[in-house]
Amino acid sequence: MELVDTTKIQQQHFHVLAVDDSVIDRKLLERLLRDSSCKVTCVDSGDKALKYLGLVDDDDEHQNNNNNNSSSSSTSSESSSFSKSSPSPHPLQQEGMKVNLIMTDYCMPGMSGYDLLKRVKGSSWKDVPVVIMSSENVPSRIRTFSF
Repeated sequence: MELVDTTKIQQQHFHVLAVDDSVIDRKLLERLLRDSSCKVTCVDSGDKALKYLGLVDDDDEHQNNNNNNSSSSSTSSESSSFSKSSPSPHPLQQEGMKVNLIMTDYCMPGMSGYDLLKRVKGSSWKDVPVVIMSSENVPSRIRTFSF
């Protein structure tokens, strides 16, 4: 019987960072992706996505915490947990994890999905594909994203 290295198998999973302010939409997206054998990390705002990716300075985080006194949860499946008290500025890089895809809602309070896209593409994560989703049917906004 051959032994299987589970660590190697876990690292081969496609890892998706899902960003949506709607709990229902986040849970739906998480379920669909997990059913497709993806590793999923869910956060409820663009700011939390940036923090997860290590793209938020301590000054930015302090300012955001003062501006947003609401407590919202981040959920995660499998072993990719996201903690507000992460000691490293780049938690994914230090743990050897990789985000293969970012899926984000377009219309969220604070930072929109498009603003998140611009921040990601202007960073070391620029090669990671970003999918912007929306339940809105606004033709002019859809044309804005046509490349």
